Amino acid sequence: MHTDTDALAPLAWIAVDWGSSNLRAWALDQRDQVIAETSSDKGMLSLKPDEYKTELKRLVSPWLSDSDQIDVMVCGMAGARQGWLEAAYLPVPTALDKLSQGAVMPRLADNQLRVHLLPGLSQTRSAAHPFDVMRGEETQLAGLVAETSDFSGLACLPGTHAKWATLEAGTVMQFTTYLTGELYQLLANQSVLKHSVGNDDLNDPACRKAFITAVSEIYAAPETFSSRLFELRAQDLLDGRLPSGDARAAVLAARLSGLAIGLELTGACRMPAADGPVTLIGNQALCQRYHVALNAIGLQTRHLDGDIAVLAGLRLAHRALTA
Repeated sequence: MHTDTDALAPLAWIAVDWGSSNLRAWALDQRDQVIAETSSDKGMLSLKPDEYKTELKRLVSPWLSDSDQIDVMVCGMAGARQGWLEAAYLPVPTALDKLSQGAVMPRLADNQLRVHLLPGLSQTRSAAHPFDVMRGEETQLAGLVAETSDFSGLACLPGTHAKWATLEAGTVMQFTTYLTGELYQLLANQSVLKHSVGNDDLNDPACRKAFITAVSEIYAAPETFSSRLFELRAQDLLDGRLPSGDARAAVLAARLSGLAIGLELTGACRMPAADGPVTLIGNQALCQRYHVALNAIGLQTRHLDGDIAVLAGLRLAHRALTA
């Protein structure tokens, strides 16, 4: 998808979120307003290091003039070791308005683009925290700081690998990754539970009730997680109160989701700063599921859209770079 910049404000710089599976790029004017955007399915997993510049130029060339040199701020997997050029992780604690200080610049044959690959964040093992890394999510967290420069609190970025970060005055102090989304997919698609679960919908009252009940039960007794997983299979075979067909599979899927997310919350919500609202950053549907789960254990939330957050974080990095 391309949006033409003809007759719009002149291009000042370009923001890029380059993930494993795809990328998005935005053209911005001098006021940091989006004047065009485009996307591609050429993420890190489908590119060799020497192919990144070609793909970037292919996407953004309609925005470029012959004379100006344009800054391109890139977050995500383009800066990974397997990506375009490695932008080494910054160790926490890290002030999120300083991300651009760790950026690296790949060499380009022409002078049209000046590309800055932003770093991720790393955490070495200590008595309190495990080894951990993030790449891409730090820019979304920077978007939260761009909104509130002295933000302190607990932020969650739901996803295949959910990230939970504790921030103090705009600085990431520590973070933890949970493989909840991947665990759910493995259990639903490759375990004995594949015979019992389907697709849930938390707008359905029965699914919502099953999800909330599972979150509450596992939060109160996380040591029962493995046995409650098999209980799903037994419930499918024995519980005559469940609906039949797809509705039955949906309710059991909601319960599986509740158990997985509830287990995550037993660790994440005992982190520091969990006494205030949890800021959820990401797409509406997944953040809504976490909102319901967090409400079930008595915590409030606020939501920041993931695309808005990443753009705000890239704006913050560009301003710091050009200040």
